[in-house]
Amino acid sequence: MNTVIRCVALASLPLLAGLAQAEQKVLPAQSEIAFVSRQMGVPVEGKFKRWDAQLAFDPKKPEAGKVSFSIDTGSASFGSAETDAEVPKPEWFGVAKFPKASFQSTAMKGLGGGKFEVMGQLSIKGAVSNVVVPVAITQVGANSTASGQFTIKRLDFKIGEGDWADTSMVANEVVVKFKLTVTGVAPL
Repeated sequence: MNTVIRCVALASLPLLAGLAQAEQKVLPAQSEIAFVSRQMGVPVEGKFKRWDAQLAFDPKKPEAGKVSFSIDTGSASFGSAETDAEVPKPEWFGVAKFPKASFQSTAMKGLGGGKFEVMGQLSIKGAVSNVVVPVAITQVGANSTASGQFTIKRLDFKIGEGDWADTSMVANEVVVKFKLTVTGVAPL
């Protein structure tokens, strides 16, 4: 009987490991995906109001981790009704044809001290680019906060076409910033 119990316990270990990862949840109220662009040299900040993230991450084994995001491009907001009305138009995010942007990790590596690099593919408006995202993780109690930023070139993704392709008006570089508070991540 003891041998049977041990065999069942050993056989269930992979299942239990999978359940531990499935418990990782992003806390949207404590999380944010934002961006900063420059218009005529002046920083202009915005954020995405609707997005979803899926995580499977163990800080001790980052190479086995996976991260994916789906962002509702129509939820981009600069806090100005006039500007927010422009964002969905074809010259910018083209929301009618491209309602979602996405990120899918392809590899992760630990750098030590709660710092990681996540490599992946960013897809916006039908264009796909490989990006490297630096991530710093801090932990307080049961919550882990992953934060970082990286820069993209908006014209690589056809954001701001036509007259808006002039980078003297709107800079080509856009800084994407994120802060994700997650439960269920193993200790660092």
